[in-house]
Formats: sequence, structure tokens, C-alpha cells
Amino acid sequence: MRLAVRAQPGAKVSQVVGMHGDRLKIAVQAPPVDGKANAALCAFVAQWLDVPKRAVTLGAGETSRDKRVDIAADLASVLAKVVAVARSE
Repeated sequence: MRLAVRAQPGAKVSQVVGMHGDRLKIAVQAPPVDGKANAALCAFVAQWLDVPKRAVTLGAGETSRDKRVDIAADLASVLAKVVAVARSE
């Protein structure tokens, strides 16, 4: 599954913030230096979705805030969490 994400590096707390247009906005504590924010984003998404870290990779957007995160996980469980965030907006 591919997830469109708007990343916010350098935040106080890593968390799902909500929706940013058609993207899921995720704040990560790591700074945008040497790929640290990208690694933190993938690790956070894996934890949030309760999947192994190796199941989450950055598919596109290495130097952009708009990213594509590829997730090798059960589609239904991922969609349920994303829809819950979208509905809380």
C-alpha cells in the first residue's frame, strides 16, 4: 500500500497531526538532516500501524515534505487507521 504523507520534521512530539489536503500529516521529532527525519518517519509509521519497521519504506520525496510511504501490511488495518484520522477532522 502507498500512503501520501506531509512530513513535519523537528516537532516536539512525533504524532499523527491530521489531514493536510489529501495527505496524512505526521510530525516527527528528528531534524531534517542526513535522512534522520525520513528514518524517524518510517519508524513512527511502523509503530503507529503496528507493523515491523522493515515493512515501511520511503517510496518518494526524500528531500520534500510531501512523501510517499510504502507499507507492506494488511490493507484493511492500514485503511482503518487512516480513515479514523480523516473522520476526526
